[in-house]
Amino acid sequence: MKLKLGIPKGSLEIATLDLFRRAGYNITPSARSYFPSVDDPELECMLIRAQEMARYVEDGILDAGLTGKDWVEENGADVIAVADLIYAKQSFGKVRWVLAVPEASGLSSVKELSGKIIATELVRTTERYLAANGVKAKVEFSWGATEVKPPVLADAIVEVTETGSSLKANKLKIIDTVTESNTQLIANRGAWQDPWKQKKLCDMKMLLEGAMNALGKVGLMLNVNRENLPAVLAVLPALKRPTISSLSEEGWAAVNTVLDESTVREIIPRLKAAGAEGIVEYPLNKIVM
Repeated sequence: MKLKLGIPKGSLEIATLDLFRRAGYNITPSARSYFPSVDDPELECMLIRAQEMARYVEDGILDAGLTGKDWVEENGADVIAVADLIYAKQSFGKVRWVLAVPEASGLSSVKELSGKIIATELVRTTERYLAANGVKAKVEFSWGATEVKPPVLADAIVEVTETGSSLKANKLKIIDTVTESNTQLIANRGAWQDPWKQKKLCDMKMLLEGAMNALGKVGLMLNVNRENLPAVLAVLPALKRPTISSLSEEGWAAVNTVLDESTVREIIPRLKAAGAEGIVEYPLNKIVM
Protein backbone atom coordinates (compact mmCIF):
# COMPACT_ATOMS: atom_id res chain seq x y z
CA MET A 1 0.00 0.00 0.00
CA LYS A 2 1.05 3.59 -0.59
CA LEU A 3 0.03 6.91 0.90
CA LYS A 4 -0.27 9.64 -1.74
CA LEU A 5 1.17 12.81 -0.19
CA GLY A 6 1.16 16.33 -1.60
CA ILE A 7 4.21 18.53 -0.96
CA PRO A 8 3.65 22.29 -1.44
CA LYS A 9 5.50 23.63 -4.46
CA GLY A 10 6.75 27.21 -4.29
CA SER A 11 7.45 29.35 -1.25
CA LEU A 12 6.91 26.55 1.30
CA GLU A 13 8.78 23.86 -0.63
CA ILE A 14 12.29 24.25 0.80
CA ALA A 15 11.10 24.64 4.40
CA THR A 16 8.81 21.61 4.04
CA LEU A 17 11.52 19.36 2.57
CA ASP A 18 13.89 20.41 5.36
CA LEU A 19 11.26 19.61 8.01
CA PHE A 20 10.66 16.16 6.50
CA ARG A 21 14.43 15.56 6.42
CA ARG A 22 14.62 16.35 10.14
CA ALA A 23 11.67 13.99 10.69
CA GLY A 24 13.55 11.18 8.91
CA TYR A 25 12.07 11.34 5.40
CA ASN A 26 14.48 12.14 2.57
CA ILE A 27 12.39 13.63 -0.24
CA THR A 28 14.42 14.59 -3.32
CA PRO A 29 12.75 16.73 -6.00
CA SER A 30 13.74 16.61 -9.64
CA ALA A 31 13.96 19.66 -11.89
CA ARG A 32 12.11 17.74 -14.63
CA SER A 33 9.38 16.04 -12.59
CA TYR A 34 6.58 16.88 -10.19
CA PHE A 35 7.03 13.47 -8.53
CA PRO A 36 10.01 13.65 -6.14
CA SER A 37 11.71 10.49 -4.96
CA VAL A 38 11.36 9.49 -1.31
CA ASP A 39 13.23 6.91 0.74
CA ASP A 40 10.01 5.51 2.22
CA PRO A 41 8.54 2.86 -0.12
CA GLU A 42 5.11 3.39 1.45
CA LEU A 43 4.98 7.04 0.32
CA GLU A 44 4.25 8.49 -3.10
CA CYS A 45 4.86 12.24 -3.25
CA MET A 46 3.66 14.90 -5.66
CA LEU A 47 4.49 18.61 -5.82
CA ILE A 48 1.33 20.75 -5.86
CA ARG A 49 0.84 24.48 -5.28
CA ALA A 50 -0.37 25.16 -1.75
CA GLN A 51 -3.33 27.13 -3.14
CA GLU A 52 -4.67 24.00 -4.87
CA MET A 53 -3.69 21.34 -2.34
CA ALA A 54 -6.87 21.27 -0.25
CA ARG A 55 -9.23 20.55 -3.14
CA TYR A 56 -7.06 17.72 -4.47
CA VAL A 57 -7.02 16.20 -0.98
CA GLU A 58 -10.77 16.71 -0.60
CA ASP A 59 -11.41 15.02 -3.97
CA GLY A 60 -9.24 12.02 -3.02
CA ILE A 61 -6.66 12.53 -5.74
CA LEU A 62 -4.22 12.83 -2.84
CA ASP A 63 -4.61 11.04 0.49
CA ALA A 64 -2.94 13.87 2.37
CA GLY A 65 -0.94 17.02 1.85
CA LEU A 66 0.65 20.05 3.44
CA THR A 67 -0.83 23.47 2.83
CA GLY A 68 -1.80 26.64 4.64
CA LYS A 69 -4.85 26.76 6.87
CA ASP A 70 -5.71 29.92 4.89
CA TRP A 71 -6.08 27.96 1.65
CA VAL A 72 -8.19 25.26 3.32
CA GLU A 73 -10.59 27.96 4.50
CA GLU A 74 -10.44 29.90 1.21
CA ASN A 75 -11.48 26.80 -0.74
CA GLY A 76 -14.01 25.66 1.85
CA ALA A 77 -12.40 22.24 1.68
CA ASP A 78 -13.91 19.41 3.72
CA VAL A 79 -10.73 17.72 4.97
CA ILE A 80 -9.25 16.39 8.21
CA ALA A 81 -6.71 18.68 9.91
CA VAL A 82 -4.21 16.09 11.13
CA ALA A 83 -1.59 18.49 12.53
CA ASP A 84 -0.80 22.17 12.87
CA LEU A 85 2.83 22.76 11.92
CA ILE A 86 3.90 26.30 12.81
CA TYR A 87 6.44 27.13 10.13
CA ALA A 88 6.51 29.37 7.07
CA LYS A 89 8.82 30.40 4.23
CA GLN A 90 11.29 32.36 6.37
CA SER A 91 10.37 31.71 9.99
CA PHE A 92 8.90 29.28 12.48
CA GLY A 93 5.74 31.20 13.25
CA LYS A 94 2.34 32.03 11.86
CA VAL A 95 1.84 34.31 8.87
CA ARG A 96 -0.70 37.11 8.59
CA TRP A 97 -2.94 38.18 5.75
CA VAL A 98 -3.10 41.94 6.19
CA LEU A 99 -5.08 44.79 4.71
CA ALA A 100 -2.59 47.36 3.40
CA VAL A 101 -2.94 50.74 1.70
CA PRO A 102 -0.46 53.27 0.27
CA GLU A 103 1.28 55.27 2.99
CA ALA A 104 0.26 58.51 1.23
CA SER A 105 -3.40 57.53 0.79
CA GLY A 106 -4.67 58.94 4.07
CA LEU A 107 -6.72 55.75 4.60
CA SER A 108 -6.56 54.28 8.09
CA SER A 109 -9.57 51.98 8.48
CA VAL A 110 -11.38 49.25 6.58
CA LYS A 111 -14.53 51.35 6.95
CA GLU A 112 -13.02 53.87 4.52
CA LEU A 113 -12.78 51.31 1.71
CA SER A 114 -16.45 51.26 0.69
CA GLY A 115 -16.64 51.48 -3.10
CA LYS A 116 -12.88 50.95 -3.46
CA ILE A 117 -10.94 48.19 -5.25
CA ILE A 118 -9.02 45.61 -3.22
CA ALA A 119 -6.59 43.21 -4.94
CA THR A 120 -5.73 39.84 -3.37
CA GLU A 121 -5.24 36.12 -3.98
CA LEU A 122 -7.48 35.40 -0.98
CA VAL A 123 -10.74 36.57 -2.54
CA ARG A 124 -13.41 34.67 -0.58
CA THR A 125 -11.78 35.25 2.79
CA THR A 126 -11.44 38.95 2.01
CA GLU A 127 -15.11 39.14 0.98
CA ARG A 128 -16.14 37.50 4.26
CA TYR A 129 -13.94 39.94 6.18
CA LEU A 130 -15.49 42.95 4.43
CA ALA A 131 -19.00 41.65 5.02
CA ALA A 132 -18.24 41.21 8.73
CA ASN A 133 -17.19 44.86 8.83
CA GLY A 134 -20.20 46.07 6.86
CA VAL A 135 -18.07 47.27 3.94
CA LYS A 136 -19.02 46.91 0.27
CA ALA A 137 -15.93 46.99 -1.95
CA LYS A 138 -14.82 45.32 -5.17
CA VAL A 139 -12.43 42.42 -4.54
CA GLU A 140 -10.28 41.50 -7.54
CA PHE A 141 -8.19 38.35 -7.84
CA SER A 142 -4.47 39.11 -8.12
CA TRP A 143 -2.21 36.78 -10.07
CA GLY A 144 0.88 37.98 -8.21
CA ALA A 145 3.05 41.06 -7.58
CA THR A 146 0.13 42.32 -5.50
CA GLU A 147 2.25 44.88 -3.61
CA VAL A 148 2.85 46.98 -6.74
CA LYS A 149 -0.83 47.43 -7.65
CA PRO A 150 -1.77 50.34 -5.34
CA PRO A 151 -2.50 53.10 -6.02
CA VAL A 152 -2.84 52.73 -9.83
CA LEU A 153 -4.54 49.33 -10.19
CA ALA A 154 -6.12 49.03 -6.74
CA ASP A 155 -6.86 51.18 -3.70
CA ALA A 156 -5.77 48.51 -1.20
CA ILE A 157 -4.51 44.95 -1.05
CA VAL A 158 -4.86 41.93 1.20
CA GLU A 159 -1.51 40.18 1.18
CA VAL A 160 0.32 37.56 3.21
CA THR A 161 3.31 38.67 5.25
CA GLU A 162 5.78 37.32 7.79
CA THR A 163 7.79 40.46 8.56
CA GLY A 164 6.06 43.27 6.65
CA SER A 165 9.34 44.27 5.00
CA SER A 166 8.07 43.81 1.42
CA LEU A 167 5.06 46.00 2.13
CA LYS A 168 7.23 48.75 3.59
CA ALA A 169 9.57 48.56 0.58
CA ASN A 170 6.57 49.26 -1.65
CA LYS A 171 5.44 52.19 0.56
CA LEU A 172 2.41 50.40 1.93
CA LYS A 173 1.12 50.47 5.49
CA ILE A 174 -0.87 47.79 7.32
CA ILE A 175 -4.21 48.95 8.67
CA ASP A 176 -5.68 45.62 9.83
CA THR A 177 -5.12 41.87 10.03
CA VAL A 178 -7.66 39.89 8.01
CA THR A 179 -6.64 36.42 9.22
CA GLU A 180 -3.70 34.41 10.56
CA SER A 181 -2.50 31.14 9.11
CA ASN A 182 -0.05 28.30 9.56
CA THR A 183 0.92 25.15 7.68
CA GLN A 184 -1.30 22.12 8.23
CA LEU A 185 -1.02 18.43 7.45
CA ILE A 186 -4.46 17.62 6.06
CA ALA A 187 -6.05 14.33 5.03
CA ASN A 188 -8.88 13.13 2.81
CA ARG A 189 -11.80 11.90 4.92
CA GLY A 190 -11.93 8.57 3.13
CA ALA A 191 -8.20 8.02 3.54
CA TRP A 192 -8.51 8.87 7.25
CA GLN A 193 -11.07 6.06 7.64
CA ASP A 194 -8.54 3.56 6.28
CA PRO A 195 -6.75 2.09 9.35
CA TRP A 196 -3.41 1.66 7.55
CA LYS A 197 -3.40 5.18 6.13
CA GLN A 198 -4.54 6.72 9.40
CA LYS A 199 -1.70 5.00 11.29
CA LYS A 200 0.77 6.10 8.62
CA LEU A 201 -0.41 9.69 8.99
CA CYS A 202 -0.37 9.54 12.80
CA ASP A 203 3.22 8.24 12.73
CA MET A 204 4.13 11.03 10.29
CA LYS A 205 2.47 13.61 12.53
CA MET A 206 4.46 12.40 15.54
CA LEU A 207 7.76 12.61 13.65
CA LEU A 208 7.01 16.00 12.08
CA GLU A 209 5.96 17.46 15.43
CA GLY A 210 9.10 15.97 16.97
CA ALA A 211 11.16 17.74 14.31
CA MET A 212 9.30 20.99 15.05
CA ASN A 213 9.97 20.58 18.78
CA ALA A 214 13.71 20.22 18.10
CA LEU A 215 14.01 23.45 16.09
CA GLY A 216 16.24 25.89 17.92
CA LYS A 217 17.18 23.27 20.53
CA VAL A 218 20.47 21.43 21.18
CA GLY A 219 21.53 18.62 23.47
CA LEU A 220 24.20 19.11 26.09
CA MET A 221 26.06 16.46 28.05
CA LEU A 222 28.80 16.90 30.64
CA ASN A 223 30.60 15.22 33.50
CA VAL A 224 30.73 16.66 37.01
CA ASN A 225 32.00 15.73 40.46
CA ARG A 226 28.96 15.10 42.65
CA GLU A 227 30.21 17.78 45.06
CA ASN A 228 29.67 20.32 42.27
CA LEU A 229 26.41 18.81 40.96
CA PRO A 230 24.06 21.25 42.75
CA ALA A 231 25.98 24.25 41.36
CA VAL A 232 25.88 22.81 37.83
CA LEU A 233 22.15 22.01 38.00
CA ALA A 234 21.47 25.57 39.17
CA VAL A 235 22.91 26.82 35.86
CA LEU A 236 20.90 24.53 33.59
CA PRO A 237 17.49 25.53 32.20
CA ALA A 238 16.05 22.19 31.06
CA LEU A 239 13.22 21.06 28.80
CA LYS A 240 12.17 19.03 31.82
CA ARG A 241 14.58 17.70 34.42
CA PRO A 242 18.09 16.79 33.24
CA THR A 243 19.09 13.13 33.15
CA ILE A 244 21.75 12.30 35.74
CA SER A 245 23.64 8.99 35.74
CA SER A 246 26.64 7.65 37.64
CA LEU A 247 30.01 7.25 35.95
CA SER A 248 32.34 4.30 36.51
CA GLU A 249 34.62 6.58 38.51
CA GLU A 250 33.22 6.91 42.01
CA GLY A 251 31.94 10.33 42.97
CA TRP A 252 31.31 11.48 39.37
CA ALA A 253 28.07 11.88 37.42
CA ALA A 254 27.05 12.47 33.81
CA VAL A 255 24.39 15.07 33.07
CA ASN A 256 22.36 15.15 29.85
CA THR A 257 19.85 17.88 29.01
CA VAL A 258 18.17 19.90 26.25
CA LEU A 259 18.26 23.67 25.99
CA ASP A 260 17.70 26.56 23.60
CA GLU A 261 20.60 26.93 21.16
CA SER A 262 20.55 30.71 21.66
CA THR A 263 21.54 30.29 25.32
CA VAL A 264 24.52 27.95 24.82
CA ARG A 265 27.23 30.60 24.50
CA GLU A 266 26.24 32.04 27.86
CA ILE A 267 25.61 28.77 29.69
CA ILE A 268 28.72 26.76 28.76
CA PRO A 269 31.20 29.21 30.45
CA ARG A 270 28.97 29.24 33.54
CA LEU A 271 28.89 25.42 33.60
CA LYS A 272 32.65 25.30 33.35
CA ALA A 273 32.97 27.76 36.24
CA ALA A 274 30.54 25.63 38.29
CA GLY A 275 32.80 22.57 37.92
CA ALA A 276 31.51 20.82 34.77
CA GLU A 277 34.01 18.93 32.59
CA GLY A 278 33.90 17.18 29.20
CA ILE A 279 31.06 19.42 27.98
CA VAL A 280 29.66 18.27 24.61
CA GLU A 281 27.02 20.11 22.57
CA TYR A 282 25.20 18.15 19.85
CA PRO A 283 22.42 18.90 17.32
CA LEU A 284 18.89 17.46 17.62
CA ASN A 285 16.59 16.33 14.83
CA LYS A 286 13.55 15.33 16.86
CA ILE A 287 12.12 15.73 20.35
CA VAL A 288 9.09 13.45 20.74
CA MET A 289 7.05 14.52 23.75
